[in-house]
Amino acid sequence: MSNGAQWAGQNNKACLLESYKSCGHDRMKILSAEFIRSCLVPEQFPPGDIPEIAFVGRSNVGKSSLINSLLHRRDLAKVSRTPGKTRAVNLFLVSTSDPLLSKLYLVDLPGYGFAKVSRVTRAQWAPLLEAYLADRAALRGLVLLIESRVVTDEDRHTLSWLRSIGHAPLVVATKADKLKSSERIRVLRDTHRNVGLSEGEMLIPYSSITGEGRDRVWGVIKDWAKI
Repeated sequence: MSNGAQWAGQNNKACLLESYKSCGHDRMKILSAEFIRSCLVPEQFPPGDIPEIAFVGRSNVGKSSLINSLLHRRDLAKVSRTPGKTRAVNLFLVSTSDPLLSKLYLVDLPGYGFAKVSRVTRAQWAPLLEAYLADRAALRGLVLLIESRVVTDEDRHTLSWLRSIGHAPLVVATKADKLKSSERIRVLRDTHRNVGLSEGEMLIPYSSITGEGRDRVWGVIKDWAKI
C-alpha cells in the first residue's frame, strides 16, 4: 500500500503548492537507467525483490516526459504524439547513489481516457492494471498524474478507485510551466480541490521542461522505497 497522504500529512501547508524545493531531502545521483521490458501479462512482471514505483494518469498527461525528467534522460521513456500508445506495463530499472535505495523500478502504466484504441483493446488493459495494482507486494508507491489546469471526471474516478483498493497516491500536476504567475496559486488550489484531495494532502506542481517539482517527487519516492 502506498502512503503519499501519510507523507504529506507530516509536512506543513507551505509544502502543498510550493515549487522548486525538495522539502528537506538530500539530492541523489542517477547512476544508470534502462528499459527492461514491456509486460502484457502478469507472468512477465519482475520477481518482486526490488522496490517498484508506478505512474498512472490520463493519456497525454505527460507520463513519459515526467519519467524522462526524473531520470535526466531525453528519450528513455518514449514520448508519443498518439494518446494511448502505452499499452503495457513498462519497466525501467534505475540505479542511484543512495546506499539505502541502490536500485528501484519506475513502472509506466497504460494511460486512460483519450486513448484512441478499440474497446476490446482497452478491456484487455483492465485486468493487467488491476492485477498489478492489487497484487504487487513490491509496489511501494503510486504517482497519479493530472494536468495542472485540467481535471477530468476520469481523474477523480481514478483517484477514488485507487483509494478503494488501498492506495494513497501522490498526486502530481503536470505542465506547470504553462501556468501564468498571476494565476498559479489560484489554479493549483482549484486543481487540489477539484481532483478530490483533502486538507493536508499534497499536490506537487511539475514541469518536465524546467524541472520544477523533480526534487520533491524524488523525496517522496525515496521515503516510499525505503519502507
